[in-house]
Amino acid sequence: MHTERSMLHGAARSRYGLPHPLALALLVILMFGVTFANSAAAAEPSPQRAAQLAYMVRQDCGSCHGMTLTGGLGPALVPAALKGKPAAYIKHVILNGNKNTAMPGWSPLLSDADAEWIAERLLGGFPDAR
Repeated sequence: MHTERSMLHGAARSRYGLPHPLALALLVILMFGVTFANSAAAAEPSPQRAAQLAYMVRQDCGSCHGMTLTGGLGPALVPAALKGKPAAYIKHVILNGNKNTAMPGWSPLLSDADAEWIAERLLGGFPDAR
């Protein structure tokens, strides 16, 4: 019975042109590896883009959150104030805004990678853009 079942699976693979299951598993692993490598590389902007983003945070975000990001119309964006908030949450707020507040969404101007970079820098202490 076991060999009959194996023969049926083998016949189905050859009949429909399906690759061996191990080949499929290897393909999936490689796809995830490439995706992970691309996302890690995409999270780090060029030095010029990083300078633009730092300037934008200090000037545009600073107009509400304070020029030193210690608070103003909007809450402080320093590491102590953001403690316990995951980078994914901060990225979401950057891109989509915060409902029922004056915080706008910046998705028309920022990519996912830009927002992720900003969120990670805010959690670690934003670099000085002056």
